[in-house]
Amino acid sequence: MSDRIVSWHPAPSKPSYTPPPGAVDAHCHVFGPMAEFPFSAKAKYLPQDAGPDMLFALRDHLGFSRNVIVQASCHGTDNAATLDAIARSGGKARGVAVVDPAISADELAALHAGGIRGIRFNFLKRLVDNAPKDKFLEVAARLPEGWHVVIYFEADILEEMRPFIDAIPVPVVIDHMGRPDVTQGPDGPDMKAFRALLDSRDDIWFKATCPERLDARKEGGMGDPWDNFAAAVAPLVADYPDRVIWGTDWPHPNMQDEIADDGHIVDMIPRIAPTEELRRKMLVTNPMRLYWPEES
Repeated sequence: MSDRIVSWHPAPSKPSYTPPPGAVDAHCHVFGPMAEFPFSAKAKYLPQDAGPDMLFALRDHLGFSRNVIVQASCHGTDNAATLDAIARSGGKARGVAVVDPAISADELAALHAGGIRGIRFNFLKRLVDNAPKDKFLEVAARLPEGWHVVIYFEADILEEMRPFIDAIPVPVVIDHMGRPDVTQGPDGPDMKAFRALLDSRDDIWFKATCPERLDARKEGGMGDPWDNFAAAVAPLVADYPDRVIWGTDWPHPNMQDEIADDGHIVDMIPRIAPTEELRRKMLVTNPMRLYWPEES
């Protein structure tokens, strides 16, 4: 694997929608810069550099105030690039780490001091080689106070994931709603199963994210303007308004064949959260509770 890929738009449009003051892009990443922060030897993709300067310029361009930077799988368990971006943010970023389950208490404390507020468990086989549930549960029980677990999986394994999710002793955030098939609509089997998961615990949150990933042309969806996504996700946001957060997913890992305009992604917000109250909860109140509780 030698060819470095670009998965982000070179000149995203200015969105028509203006986020409220204090809005948080609660799911984004940084790649490198590779010369300073090499990618993992186990990385399944090798992206071009997409560092903090690019991320923060996009934040300002799109009208957001803060970022939650999620450790990208291409960096493995070395969170140095994510921590560097947080440190460069001037207090406007927090993060989610990927850790070796054997991580020590001192190492967890150092991550907390660096702005990390959660850890991510990735169950996508095309991105990770090993996802040991028993070891994940052990480290979840040792997290600093106030942290949560972020889980990334696809809808076809939700049922087998249920006992594991039930056993996690801290709040849980589900990436991209567990990747439902949005072409099934709001009442399709994937959304019904996901609603059952949300109903099983009142501390399970979700990210109403990735129309470009879940409604992509190459996956049988509609593509931009992502009408399937809007129709399937808006009822979910309306029914669980206090447990939803949102993010751009920039720089859109592995989406090099369906590069989306980030301005268009932001313009999806009022389509899935049609009232000002819903948008404020999704973009400000809820992510602040998770990542900046001392200010919320």
